Amino acid sequence: MANLKLIKSKILSYKKTGTVTHAMEAVSAVKMRKGQERALSGRSYAASALSVLERLSGTADLSRHPMMQDRVGKTAVVVITSDKGLAGGFNSGVIRAAENLIQEKNLTKEDAIILAFGRKGGEFFKSRGFAVEVERTNVSDDISESELAEITRMLIDRSDITTVFVVYQNFISTFEQQPISRQIVPIKPEVIREIVAGIRPARGRYAPQNDSEVVRPASYTVEPDAETVLSVLLPKLLNIAVFHALLESKASEHSARMVAMKSATDKARDMAKSLTRIFNKVRQAAITREVSEITSGMEAMK
Repeated sequence: MANLKLIKSKILSYKKTGTVTHAMEAVSAVKMRKGQERALSGRSYAASALSVLERLSGTADLSRHPMMQDRVGKTAVVVITSDKGLAGGFNSGVIRAAENLIQEKNLTKEDAIILAFGRKGGEFFKSRGFAVEVERTNVSDDISESELAEITRMLIDRSDITTVFVVYQNFISTFEQQPISRQIVPIKPEVIREIVAGIRPARGRYAPQNDSEVVRPASYTVEPDAETVLSVLLPKLLNIAVFHALLESKASEHSARMVAMKSATDKARDMAKSLTRIFNKVRQAAITREVSEITSGMEAMK
């Protein structure tokens, strides 16, 4: 009887767990659809904005700009994770990609500056002695590009920061996300082309309508002057690159969490069914034993 009670309590526990994970799955599904739509619709904007820089990359004025030149200094790594877990390998993939980047670039704890979006990434690097100078938590799904301007301006104004990478989960589909690192400072034409190519889907309504090669003239007539325009344009484009990474990360996070919660719900349901079968077998065995004892007792009385 004690064994039956234990099995029954486990069945109830799995059912309750399944109810919770199913509710979390439903919530994540709603957020996932909104996040995916925002990320995909924002890709055209990001690609168009960055293609402006690609067209300007052939000009001498742009190539002389400090944000386009290799310099010696510290490296800032913008790590975009989530505040919470229960999202499969979402956070671990980004953290592993950031660690690999730091190792590949031979960055020491003194050379690397971490800017963390999400509690998981910030806690990880702080616990390992890295300087986490910016930690943004509880970032809204409806965050706007203008809200990132302060951080972008800090990256530009800090004379000791000469290189900036952003590490995030690139959204591919509901069931597939890819941790990726992008160098966004110094701004290189080949890096911009890679980002633009990576954020445009091959087909669908968000796919590029024109695949012709971008023309990069040797010079532009810029008014009032090239320095004034570039001082506004380049920070804006850098801000768009970070904002795009954040949108991709949000879509990936909700997709990963929905898939993880669906898997947990299915597993809880399977375990409850399995334990129910065991419960029925044990109960049937107990009933059979009791019937057998009653029959044996009746036979003995005869």
